[in-house]
Amino acid sequence: MEERFTQEYRYVRAKKRVERIKGLYAHALVTVLIIPVLVVINLKFVPQYHWFWYPSLGMSIGLLFHWFGVFGAEKLGFGKDWEEKKIKEFLENEK
Repeated sequence: MEERFTQEYRYVRAKKRVERIKGLYAHALVTVLIIPVLVVINLKFVPQYHWFWYPSLGMSIGLLFHWFGVFGAEKLGFGKDWEEKKIKEFLENEK
């Protein structure tokens, strides 16, 4: 009974993770499609002032935070393994 519960729990967690990754891909697609549209609008109507950089930067930062929210610190090398390794390193240095 407990094994069945564990399998279902793992399935639900995996499904949620897939949904989060799909959301990230959708966010990336929207960013890639919207930024060129903003550039064209800007250069057509106000070519002397390049305001498209501001929303482009904001959308890119939002995408970066979304990526970080989906994949977390593990992809940057700061996950649980890193914490355990650092704790052991500090304990060794204190000896």
